[in-house]
Amino acid sequence: MFEKARLKLTVWYLLIIMLISFTFSAVIFNVQMIEVKRFARAQRTRFERQYRPDTLFVSQSFLTDPDLVAETQKHLLSNILIINSIIIIFSGGFGYFLAGKTLRPIKEMIEDQDRFISDSSHELKTPITSLKSAMEVALMDKKLTLVDAKKLIKDNIADVDRLQYLSESLINLSKNKEQNGSSIIENISILNVMESAVRKILPQANSKKIIIKKNLININFHGDKEKIESLITILLENAIKYSSSNKTILIKTAKTNKTLSFSVTDHGQGIRQKDLPFIFDRFYRADPSRSKSKASGFGLGLSIAKMIVEKHHGEIKVKSRFGHGSTFTVTLPQHFS
Repeated sequence: MFEKARLKLTVWYLLIIMLISFTFSAVIFNVQMIEVKRFARAQRTRFERQYRPDTLFVSQSFLTDPDLVAETQKHLLSNILIINSIIIIFSGGFGYFLAGKTLRPIKEMIEDQDRFISDSSHELKTPITSLKSAMEVALMDKKLTLVDAKKLIKDNIADVDRLQYLSESLINLSKNKEQNGSSIIENISILNVMESAVRKILPQANSKKIIIKKNLININFHGDKEKIESLITILLENAIKYSSSNKTILIKTAKTNKTLSFSVTDHGQGIRQKDLPFIFDRFYRADPSRSKSKASGFGLGLSIAKMIVEKHHGEIKVKSRFGHGSTFTVTLPQHFS
């Protein structure tokens, strides 16, 4: 489809260039022929003034040779056709290249949209299939007890929670992906935002007996408070999720002349080097076996985090050693427009 559209756009480019080129060529040809004829008339007038009328017995053939004018016309037309042929050939190649550059963002957008639909459908299919299968089995079980029914309902609620989490993540992803989405830019304190995010995820940390250590300095900067808090929460939840019980997570802030940075360091399972380039991709999970875990998420958190950072004209990096833990570092400008 992309190649067909590219060829069509190339043809349109070529038609436009040909129309412009032939129009200008026709104008140039007519102007040049007017100049040739004007030159012939001027030459004849000049000779007629120099010689007496009785000596002009050869003037008609000598002064205005029609064959010479015709030859000049033919030569000029030939040169214009050659030049136009070169322009058309060059324009065809350049138009094909330009069409590819023009359509590439559209192609990437369509591919991204198709991939998003495919991935979303796949992620939705798993809990829906699980719900349906469990209920069908329960309906066919004539010996189903109240205890079994309650266990089934509990499992179904867990699957519903996964569906709810996925739908909320997809909404957040869509909101953060909108280039012109609404943002409330204000002067905020990174210390206050950090403390708020820590309070939000503290129950998760306590459930795994994970200690969150803080090395924070207060830095004021311009940003969207809600989105920055969401960003920090995602990084902290990610650190808790992939850390074993009784581990420690360290959050730090730092400042330079024009930027601030904060980092989240965990001592969890870490990320393999081959997976590092892809961890911010949507629906990407480094360990395929995690998809079977109800706590694994959907691989959307880091993708959302990266979008929030990019919205603030910042940068997010990760350093990790497999089996030893990871450090996510975010650098943001203190002021941006």
